[in-house]
Amino acid sequence: MAYDESIYRRHESAGSEPAGAGARDDSWYDERGYADERTARPDPGYAAGYAADDYTAGYPADEYTGNYRRGSTTAQFSDAPEPMAPTRPGVSPAELDDVFDDPAHGEPGRDRLGVHFGWEFVLLLVTGLLAYALYRTDPDLLRGAPLNRLLVDGAALGALALGAGLTLRAGAPNLALGPVAVAAALHFAENGDRGVVDAMLPAVLWAIAAGLVLALLVVGFHVPGWGASLAVALGVIVFIQQRSGAVDVQGDYDPTEHALYLIGGFAALALLGGLLGMIKPIRRSVGRFRPIGDPARRRGGVAATITTLSIIVSMVAATLAGVLLAADGTGRVTPTSGLEWTGLAIGVALVGGTSAYGRRGGVFGTLFAVAALTLFLAYENARDWDIALAATAAVTVAAGLVVTRLVESFGRPRSAGPAEEEWQPEPAPAATASSWSEEPPDRPEWSSVLPDQAPASRSDPWGNDRWGNER
Repeated sequence: MAYDESIYRRHESAGSEPAGAGARDDSWYDERGYADERTARPDPGYAAGYAADDYTAGYPADEYTGNYRRGSTTAQFSDAPEPMAPTRPGVSPAELDDVFDDPAHGEPGRDRLGVHFGWEFVLLLVTGLLAYALYRTDPDLLRGAPLNRLLVDGAALGALALGAGLTLRAGAPNLALGPVAVAAALHFAENGDRGVVDAMLPAVLWAIAAGLVLALLVVGFHVPGWGASLAVALGVIVFIQQRSGAVDVQGDYDPTEHALYLIGGFAALALLGGLLGMIKPIRRSVGRFRPIGDPARRRGGVAATITTLSIIVSMVAATLAGVLLAADGTGRVTPTSGLEWTGLAIGVALVGGTSAYGRRGGVFGTLFAVAALTLFLAYENARDWDIALAATAAVTVAAGLVVTRLVESFGRPRSAGPAEEEWQPEPAPAATASSWSEEPPDRPEWSSVLPDQAPASRSDPWGNDRWGNER
């Protein structure tokens, strides 16, 4: 440090300080010079704080709350700095366009459909093996009237599976499908002599009403579909239990006359649904009700409307399935709870490749799964196996959950490896008065006050005699 710097030079009374902004132009001591602390001038300017002209741009004087005094270097400033948030690279518009699910919460990249096609090929092989086994057991079951009856049974099971798959994809699985189908079968059995249309119309209207009630619970109160549909299913079971025994089917409607149209309509709807599910905007729209993040948060009016329509369509499909089961049966409808048919419907949808989470689904899977289960039920009946329908439903649902894990594990977007965050330098914060509050926490605290020292034994070389000043 040189003593010829501006803040240490002797100043003339009319001189100005060219350098050292903020340095005092007058002497710290009075005209007698330095003797001890009593000769120091009072410092009202320093005690009151720095003047505004002592600050450079960006440091307004009115935001400085501290003051410097002799023996103290601490100061307090206003507003504490906010911690810097970690930075990570954003998602490009191209990657965001490939998000499978919700645009704000999905995964970048397209889902892999190879696992669906591979599993559907397995289902096709199983269907062929069951058809061959049924043919070896009784060839007559695959020709003529028995074949038409088999096709009608497949169409009825397919209608239930379509309703289950649709509500699964919509994020509101409907557990009331089976009871609604049994209730529709009982209604048709009791009123079939009035004609097909006159018997079906009240059943369809009641199904729509039940669908609206279920949609009110699911969408209006925003509760899980399985819980609300279970309540509706129990209410429908009360209607079923009003019958004390089996009900004879009235009328002479024979659906086997339209077997090809019925199974063809189911196959067309199944394929159309699978193909539409591959279109990104439609897939996102149908699945908007699925929870993202907090499941209690509402998903908007579009999601509510689509979910309501899905629930109503599934109820109508269950009603159609019940009518077909009643008209194509043994002539008598037994009043059961119908939950076994719910298990078969959801199980077939899951085995067909529709994820239990509703996020993924195949193209031909539902069609092949319905065909395989229909052939198995016919083969079981031909072999006189006494297997409860509920047991078959339980095994089907369990197998469907395994398939769900399969498609969820191998259907996700392909990833090159574990994601690593790219290092990016953090931008330097702007220098403002509010950004200085305290020292960073990782720096040790320090004090400018020196510790007490023992008094020196030698004489003071800066005494009065040397400078010739009087006390």
